[in-house]
Amino acid sequence: MTAATVDLTELQRDAFTELVNIGVSKAAASLRKMIGVQVLLSVPAVEIVSRAQAARMIGEREASELVVIQQDFTGAFAGRALLIFPQENGRELVRAVAGEELSADEVAELEDEALTETGNVILNGCLATMANLLQRTLTMSLPEVMRGDGPRIFRPVGEEGTDSLVLFLYINFAVRERDIRGYIAMLMDLPSLESLKVLIDEFVERAIGETES
Repeated sequence: MTAATVDLTELQRDAFTELVNIGVSKAAASLRKMIGVQVLLSVPAVEIVSRAQAARMIGEREASELVVIQQDFTGAFAGRALLIFPQENGRELVRAVAGEELSADEVAELEDEALTETGNVILNGCLATMANLLQRTLTMSLPEVMRGDGPRIFRPVGEEGTDSLVLFLYINFAVRERDIRGYIAMLMDLPSLESLKVLIDEFVERAIGETES
C-alpha cells in the first residue's frame, strides 16, 4: 500500500493546506496568549508519504536528535499527531516560552514540561480548529514527549499497521525574533485518510456554495 493510494487532488491539497494554516494561526494566537509575545506560524507545504518516506525526509533535513510531542486523536478521523523539532530548536522554543534568562541547567529541567504545554496548545489548537471547520469534533489524548531519530519516531507501535500513512507538514515558527523550524506529522491509516478526504470535499463544496450565494 503506497501513499499514491490516497493522493489528494490539487483542489483537495489546497483546501487541506488552507485548513492547516487556519489551524496553526489559531494555535499561534493561543500560544501568544500563553507567553505574551507575538508568535508567527506558517505551513507552506503538505505532503502524504509513507512512514519510511517521512523518516527519510526528516533524516535528510535534520542531522541532530529530534524531540517530539505526540497526541492521539479520535473522532470523524483518527490517528496520532506529532509536533517535531530538532533538539536545539526545541531548547530555543523552551527559552522563548519560559524566559530568556534561564541557564542551560534550568532549560534542561523545564524542557519536557514546557514542550508538553506548548505541544498541547499547538496540536490541540490546530486539530480542534480543523475539525470545527470540517463540522466535526475530535478527542485528544494527553501529550507525551519522545526523543529519537526519524526511524524511531515513525516506527509503528503495538498494533499500528506499518501501512499507515503520514500527512507531513513543514512549519516555520517565529517567536521572540527567533526562527524555530519544526514539523507537524499526522499518522493516519487508510480508512481515516479516506474519511478526511470526504470531509475536505464537503468543506470545498460549502466554500463554493458560499462564494456563489
